[in-house]
This record gives sequence, C-alpha cells and structure tokens, in this order.
Amino acid sequence: MHANDASPSVEASRLSDLYDAALPEVYRYIRSRCGSTELAEELTSATFVQAAISTSQGSAPTLTIGWLITVARNKLIDHWRREEVAARSLIVLEGGQATGVDPWDEVLDQARAHDVLGLLPAHYRSVLTLRYLDDLSVGECADLLDRSVHSTESLLVRARTAFRTAYEETGARYE
Repeated sequence: MHANDASPSVEASRLSDLYDAALPEVYRYIRSRCGSTELAEELTSATFVQAAISTSQGSAPTLTIGWLITVARNKLIDHWRREEVAARSLIVLEGGQATGVDPWDEVLDQARAHDVLGLLPAHYRSVLTLRYLDDLSVGECADLLDRSVHSTESLLVRARTAFRTAYEETGARYE
C-alpha cells in the first residue's frame, strides 16, 4: 500500500509504529558513517521529521526501514555538502590531474580506518563512504553528490590518496 492509498491519519499511525522499530537502525546507520553522536542524533531526528512531512503531504512511498535509511543517507549527504561548501570558503583545494587506479590491497583495521575517515574533509568522507561503505557505483555516487562521473572518479582518487596518507600517519597511535 502506498501513502496515496491510505488516509493521512492511517499513514501517520503507520509511521508512528515504524518509528519504534526503525529508530535504532536509522541511528546506527548514520552514526557508523558520521562518527559523531551529536550529529547522528541531529540527522536521525531530521530523517523522521522529513518522513512525517512526506507522510502528511502524501508523498511518502511505502513506509519501510529501507526507505527511512534512504532518507537518512540523503540527510547525511546534504550535511556533507554543507560542510564542503563551508570548507571551500576557507581553503583552496589543490589542483592537478589524477591518474591511474589506487591498488591498496592491505587489510585495514576497522576502528583505525573509521577514525582516519573522520579526519578527512567532508567531500572525501562523503565519496569514500558512499563508494566503499554503502557499496554504490561511481555513477550512483556522482548522482548523489551532484557531480559528473569523471569528477567523482578524480575525487575518489584524491580521497583514497588522502585516506592512505592519513592512515599511514596514524599508524604509531594504534600499535
């Protein structure tokens, strides 16, 4: 049943029922990707506010945890975009043409990798998270980040290089 097939009060009741089951999942999804409890709480709240608005307007599709995770992902991407815009106003990104593929076959320590990811600028975190944690294709990443496929590929090369550098620099802290 779609939102348009039921009255707003029925849909609101379904969202209320789904809230109890979905809240921990949505929070875990966001928290594991942003590294901040405060930000995860803020974005989880924004996710459910958006769901309530969409439900009341009759524009929400079938209410599922998967749909809420998609809304949460979009809220996280919007956050990263805002961070990136703010960072651009403060720094000038290095230019240069990225070439080749980054064949880093080393097994990464998950906790260390998560910490290192949190050290990177928002635009690097967003593309690495979408590509490697959410397992999206480069084209899907490009669409979500509002970039061309070519610029997304270049961004991925720069982001992997920055990640590798930061990962290697933090090695002594984890030994």
